Amino acid sequence: MWLDYALPLMAYLFGSISSAIIVCRIMGMPDPRTQGSNNPGATNVLRFGGKKAAAIVLLGDMLKGVIPVLIAAQLTADATVLALTGFAAFIGHLYPVFFGFRGGKGVATAFGVFAALNWQVGLLVGATWLIVAKVFKISSLSALIASVLAPVYFWYLMPDKVYTYMVIVLSLILIWRHRSNIRNLVQGSEDAIGSDAE
Repeated sequence: MWLDYALPLMAYLFGSISSAIIVCRIMGMPDPRTQGSNNPGATNVLRFGGKKAAAIVLLGDMLKGVIPVLIAAQLTADATVLALTGFAAFIGHLYPVFFGFRGGKGVATAFGVFAALNWQVGLLVGATWLIVAKVFKISSLSALIASVLAPVYFWYLMPDKVYTYMVIVLSLILIWRHRSNIRNLVQGSEDAIGSDAE
């Protein structure tokens, strides 16, 4: 029974490790929370830190979702525990205990959770993001559309619907975290992918 509590807790702590802040410190760049959109995520790091730094941040954020879920899957088959573990890693990224609870928007970490729970869902969500990004060249729009469709993918591909319910909540939080981007999209002022990047 202790695993039911320990796995989500460890996932939250692991998710609280901010890839963007750590990478920027190591590479001698300013805190991403003080630059651009003030979001400690790969898209914002791309704007002022360039492609290499952004790629490292993106990988780190995805692994924060992948690793806790894969470890949990080796220790339990309980769908509720696995779903909560993935959700806790996502919340850790959004509200990191190690960085004043000021985290990113959670797109890459959410993708890592999706892919670790079901690789087919991961492929579909990733393909959705890439297609929308290719057509519209706007990261936030890609994330929003992928977030809306993620619960649908889980509903069709995962037999235990506890995953679908978890992903619905996760997706609603993702959309809420993108509320400023939604305003910019409506106003036509949202930045394109790679704008101002080196």
